[in-house]
Amino acid sequence: MVIKYKVSEVAKDLNKPAKQIIDLLAARGGEPKKTASNLDEAELNYIFEHFTKETEEPSLDAYLDSAPKPKPKESEILKKADGTVVEMPTPRHKKKEKKQAEPQGEAQPTETVEAPKREVVTKVVDTRTVDVNLDKFNERYTELAGTKNVENRRKPTPAGNKQKFTNNKNRGRQPFQKRRETEAERLQRIQLEKARKAQLKVQIPDEITVGELASRLKQTASNVIKKLMGLGVMASVSQVVDYDTAAIVAEEFGAKVEKEVHVTIEERLFEVEADNEADLVERPPVVVVMGHVDHGKTSILDAIRKTHVTAGEAGGITQHIGAYQVMSGGKPITFLDTPGHEAFTSMRARGANMTDIAVLVVAADDGIMPQTIESINHAKAAQVSVIVAINKMDKPTANPERVMEQLTQYELVPEQWGGDVICVPVSALTGQGISELLENIALVAEVKELKANPNRRAKGAVVEARLDKGQGPVATILVQNGTLHKGDCIIAGTAVGRVRTMKNDKGQYIEQAGPSTPVEITGLTEVPAAGDLFDAVADEKLARELADQRATEAKERQFSTYQKVTLDNLFSQIAEGERKELDIIVKADVQGSAEAVKQSLEKISNDEVRVKVIHTGVGAVNKSDVMLANASGAIIIGFNVRPDPIAKEEAAQAEVEMRMYRVIYDAINDVTDAMKGMLAPKIREVEQGRLEVRQVYKISSVGLVAGSYVLEGKITRNSKIRVVRDGIVVTEDEIASLRRFKDDVKEVAQGYECGVTLEKFSDIKEGDIFEAYILEEYRD
Repeated sequence: MVIKYKVSEVAKDLNKPAKQIIDLLAARGGEPKKTASNLDEAELNYIFEHFTKETEEPSLDAYLDSAPKPKPKESEILKKADGTVVEMPTPRHKKKEKKQAEPQGEAQPTETVEAPKREVVTKVVDTRTVDVNLDKFNERYTELAGTKNVENRRKPTPAGNKQKFTNNKNRGRQPFQKRRETEAERLQRIQLEKARKAQLKVQIPDEITVGELASRLKQTASNVIKKLMGLGVMASVSQVVDYDTAAIVAEEFGAKVEKEVHVTIEERLFEVEADNEADLVERPPVVVVMGHVDHGKTSILDAIRKTHVTAGEAGGITQHIGAYQVMSGGKPITFLDTPGHEAFTSMRARGANMTDIAVLVVAADDGIMPQTIESINHAKAAQVSVIVAINKMDKPTANPERVMEQLTQYELVPEQWGGDVICVPVSALTGQGISELLENIALVAEVKELKANPNRRAKGAVVEARLDKGQGPVATILVQNGTLHKGDCIIAGTAVGRVRTMKNDKGQYIEQAGPSTPVEITGLTEVPAAGDLFDAVADEKLARELADQRATEAKERQFSTYQKVTLDNLFSQIAEGERKELDIIVKADVQGSAEAVKQSLEKISNDEVRVKVIHTGVGAVNKSDVMLANASGAIIIGFNVRPDPIAKEEAAQAEVEMRMYRVIYDAINDVTDAMKGMLAPKIREVEQGRLEVRQVYKISSVGLVAGSYVLEGKITRNSKIRVVRDGIVVTEDEIASLRRFKDDVKEVAQGYECGVTLEKFSDIKEGDIFEAYILEEYRD
């Protein structure tokens, strides 16, 4: 506690002029004092010692003799008949009053009269010591700090104890005597004493600012900074120190340290307890159908629905809600009707691993196609079981053996050939093999032992959502664990609300939905995103607070400096232990080049990071490649190919890095250098615009001219040109001439036509795309 004892108060208590106190301190040295200046403990001790020595008496006898003799009261003096004056003994109660009226600490002579002889007996009490004890001043000093024991100060002094003398000038004042404390003040003082005696307990989080630490320790920030400096830590009030440093400082101040555990809203709101084995029951499997665009995914789903609907549904499902259930062998199977692997990947990118089994549809006559390969890689990345449905078995050109042979190239070995992948020949047109497919799905689900606890609050994922004019936000959700009831409060991403209505896949209103059950609900405040996880909660107020917090965090993430893995920051992520594996997607102009790039990149793995090519393909970089890279945290490397405009826009929004090369060794060297931390590119491309060649004509004096239309951006006279045909880079060249009509121009903007002549390349065709760019030097 800070002591505030001013110069004026000291002067008043010592009955001295304030100027004398100020002069005394000035002679001692230090900062000049004023009447209102506060004094510290050393200055107070110096003042008290000075005036104690100043008033010291050299001889006790001389001091006692200087005291005035007491005069008896007239009422106590009697005259005898012969005129003799006799002092009568004072009654006992009068003696007591007389003693109280006399100055404290003064030696009083006592006279006793015995008739008829008068005898005077003088008794001297020695209460003076040579050394001056400063306890009295220390007592005053302690009292100002709020820790003085008033009860002990007010105890009466026993009759035989010695009394201290003050100097003659201060006898009548008793400068340190305080007024009698009230009962409320006494109780407050006792509480303060208990608080002082109890050890201060502080809670310190993992990180804390110096100012906050000082506040919790009930110390000034300067005191805490001094302690930190003693530990070799230079920190300002606003800087952050870790728990260990803060704990050492707190212990230096005698505080007891406890680790502060921060409980988030999610921890207070969501149930995090693991389910007991006894509470788990079997749940239906969740199946997603994937494959090439024209291999019959929709036809197989329609065949499953038509074959396994009940008679009461009059030959079809009344309402399509993006997910539905069918019965096979008396057990339900849940199907997610997603538009291919793109939606599947977008859900997985948000953390919604809601599927257990993926049915890969491959046409028996076409075999494995590029989108089939993408589907295989997506399923592997999601770590779900794969069942292959070889469709279109009704066609005369069907060749299932060829399909199974192709599957082995992608590490999918059919059961017929000793592997673990179930391959079922089906025909969506005739219904062949549909029942067998469902039986195998049920068999795989039985092997996986899929279980959930229905006796808890529901949680799951959003399959799809939309805004309905009449009902407001409508969401199709899949309950993965627990049971959802009508009226439950749920939160999905930044959307929150109570379940107002709930429909199953047949369009029937239901009151509750168990694990692996898809339902359509209304009642949310906004439309959630597909793939958002939802939870049923008990506290709606906390849920709304969490939704607001998530919305704020989402805005902050948009402006944050976080970057996904790139070749530039790869080494720093390796050094910080954040990355042990570098996922790469390779796209090339031909399959041979893609395989060569894949093998070369995987060979440069080292002890700290492993290079893994998760997907290879032929052709331009498309939206699907960007979505896979975003979901898997991969980078895209293109060899002799370019990204299409949609993929380029998606990559910019998702912050997915794409690197395009024309020489395979450049790609290998860049990845190798990035792993070693040596990647330091000094030249980069700056895209200017894109042109489409709409007409090619020959002028004898000029040569071959490409009549072009600027689709976006601009083209300048010093632009370099990359000729792209069907997503494949044909050549790179420079501009020989740039004209509009008959005039040479420096640049042509978007929406205008122009004539372009290249320096070397002359095999220009209608439909070619000219990408205009420049090379610029830059420093990291």
